[in-house]
Amino acid sequence: EVQLVESGGGLGQAGGSLRLSCAVSGITFDDYAFGWFRQAPGKEREVVACISSRDQYYEDPVKGRFTISADNAKNTVYLQMDSLKPEDTAVYYCAAEDYSEKYYYCQDYAMDYWGKGTLVNVSS
Repeated sequence: EVQLVESGGGLGQAGGSLRLSCAVSGITFDDYAFGWFRQAPGKEREVVACISSRDQYYEDPVKGRFTISADNAKNTVYLQMDSLKPEDTAVYYCAAEDYSEKYYYCQDYAMDYWGKGTLVNVSS
């Protein structure tokens, strides 16, 4: 059974930091690219950042503030969120995309597996 389990969400303050973790099991970690997505209240889910064995991608609103990383030994993906803003408030989802062909789309529709999400609430 494939599982992606997010943790680390909660209440953060504007200007502060939070680190999200995504524990991955049931798939070969090296065969996948991973992404963090978020869905704010009343809005559609959007991509935040993605990572493969070759590179990383960030959406403009989080560039310079968020860092995505992966620990292959622990089968875990992280999202370090610094300089938090109230508009970062959302449910954050971890997702996995097949990377066996060595390219990825980092888009909602391309993801093969999803976690259930973790809530991040940033107060001003």
